[in-house]
Amino acid sequence: MNALLERNGTIVPSDDDARLATESSRILSKRSDRNLHVQLDDGQTLPLPRAIQELISHLLVEMSQGNAVTLIPIHAEMTTQEAADFLNVSRPYLVKLLETNQIPHHKVGTHRRVRFNELRAFKQRQADARAAALDELAEQAQELGMGY
Repeated sequence: MNALLERNGTIVPSDDDARLATESSRILSKRSDRNLHVQLDDGQTLPLPRAIQELISHLLVEMSQGNAVTLIPIHAEMTTQEAADFLNVSRPYLVKLLETNQIPHHKVGTHRRVRFNELRAFKQRQADARAAALDELAEQAQELGMGY
């Protein structure tokens, strides 16, 4: 099983949870201009920060699609297997990225650790590079009149 799914705090929604998340997500999407509050059993009402509202909305969308959800703090350190799973690459390929300093890391004893924020930054750089390459290919195709 994926190492990220084995982390404490990973939520794998049941079919009932997915249906409830779909319904809740639809309701929240209609109320995007209002602040959300949580009402406790004792009647106390707590306002939620806007960032939490966006996070809840995102979580509900993912859960409604049946996706497992894990919250990972930005400062979290991950093993090479967890990092490879996050990037959807093999562990040996990830180790090569670490050894060529494409992703910063440090060692704890003999084990490599990677900060989540470094992984996220690497993933974003890769996505930006792919988008730029695709734009360049589309531009060349238009110049050559390939009908794209």
